[in-house]
Order: sequence, then structure tokens, then C-alpha cells
Amino acid sequence: MLRLRYLLAGLGNIGTKRRAILGGRCVGAVDPVHPAAEFTDPAQCPAGRYDAAILAVPNPEKLALLEYFLSRGKHVLVEKPLLFACDETAGRMNRLAREKGAIWHTGYNHRFEPQVAALKARLDSADVGRIYSGRLFYGNGTVRNMIGSWREEGLGVLEDLGCHLIDLMGHLFGYAKADFRVWALEAVEAKNTDRCILATPDHRFELECSMLCWKNTFSIDVYGEKGSLHVNGLCKWGDSELIFRERVFPSGVPIEFRSVVKGPDLTWEKDLQHFETQVDKGETSGENDARISSAIRTIAADCRPA
Repeated sequence: MLRLRYLLAGLGNIGTKRRAILGGRCVGAVDPVHPAAEFTDPAQCPAGRYDAAILAVPNPEKLALLEYFLSRGKHVLVEKPLLFACDETAGRMNRLAREKGAIWHTGYNHRFEPQVAALKARLDSADVGRIYSGRLFYGNGTVRNMIGSWREEGLGVLEDLGCHLIDLMGHLFGYAKADFRVWALEAVEAKNTDRCILATPDHRFELECSMLCWKNTFSIDVYGEKGSLHVNGLCKWGDSELIFRERVFPSGVPIEFRSVVKGPDLTWEKDLQHFETQVDKGETSGENDARISSAIRTIAADCRPA
């Protein structure tokens, strides 16, 4: 595997985290206002100094920067989400990447949470048998941080938290082209969506995300023929728990297996490693980005906040 050199675009919270992980492999940062950035424009950094770029910038800026770097044959790691306004844009980016011999990958780091990975392993081994239903919840209390920022001009909690849940629906449960139904889409404190509830067309899975949850909460509950699986918490907040409850026939108290993983949060390092694996393979995340973009476009068009 090549040891890539990176140019970082954006020195906000996520960009600063990325820079710390990269260490000496970060040749510089681009940010028009941050005093610690070496450049205010990517064109100021000689192309020969870096192999790949990381986009940790506001969502409206991502597509133009993605096209800029791909056109120069640079691989690109994009902080989630990468949203395409239409399928034609996704196709154009894929063609450009192929022509220039570069790839991009949009990072959904929650895939690399240890208990999410353990849940997937149990699903893949059919520990719960045929899946009957499930629920995913992701909530925090950041609505007042969104108000007045660029995030309030977009799709709010759908872009911030909802995209993670839609990604996990494909990654964990194979809903590759799910056309989600809107059960609730609300603007409670913000002028755009700060709480939503979605469902899969077969009504087997419910997804809720909220910026009005005053204690950070992440959970996945899956119910199947042979038992159930439950994830509670993320390592970035502290303890993360996985519970497997093995069904007792014909009924009764299930046999319970619990495991707890404590921080630190290593998902960013693992996400970076996965990106470099994708570079070696020459594979973009275009299909997944197009799927998530289509789902969010459909959700946004289906029901505007009340």
C-alpha cells in the first residue's frame, strides 16, 4: 500500500482532527480564513507535493473541490455526506475519476465503530436468523449550533445525522436502493429540519434522527427469528455496548450476551485506512453516494418541514 501525502481542505473541527491523525503526511492545509492554514486556495499548493486531498469543508463547497482535485489526478477523501443534485452529476464525476486514474471515497466512519462491526459480523453469521424488524436512532442536542450557520441553509439533520443511518441501512441490511417513507420531518427550533422519522417501504425498519435529543444517543435494535441485537452508544462518547439476546423457544427469558467497548474513538484512523485500501483497488464510493443522495432528495421533496 502506498503511503500517501495529503492536502487538507478545511480546518474546522473535523479538519483539525484529520490533520492530527495524518501528522507529517499532511503537506499543508487550505482554508480561506483559518490562521493556521498554509494556503487560502488549493491552487497555491504545487500539485507535485501531494497525492490525495481530504475535503473537510461545508457541503456546498464539496462538489467543486472534488472536481478540481479529480481533474488533476488526485485521490479524494470526502467527509460525509457527498450529495449529488442529480444522477447525471454522479455519472460525470465517475467518468472524470476513470479518465484521470483517481478515486474518491466518502467517509462514513460509524461503519468502523467496534460494536457496529461486531453487529454486522453477527448479522453475516445469521445469529438472529431471518430479520423481522429493526430501529435505528441517532440524536444529539446541537440544534442551537446549527442555527445561523451554513448547516441551517441545507437539509439540517438529514445531512448531518440522517445520512449516517441511511448509509448503515445499506451497509448492514442491504437496502441498496431503499426509497424511504417520511413519517415525520420537522423544524422545531431551526428553520430547517432538526428532527425526522423515516421508514423503509416494507415498514420493517424505522430510522429516527434528531438534534433535539439533549443527551447524545445512538442505538440500533434488530429483531429476528433466533434472537435480537442491540447497540447502545458510540466510542466517541465513552462506553459502547452490544447485546445479543438468544431466543428461547417457545417463549421465555432470552439468553443474554453483553460486551462493552470503551474509547478512544479509532474510527477516523480506520476510515483513513479504508480509503487507502480503496485507492489500491481503484474503487470510488460513487454508487453509495448516488444511493444516499437519491434517498435524501426523495425525502426532502416528499415532505417539507411543518
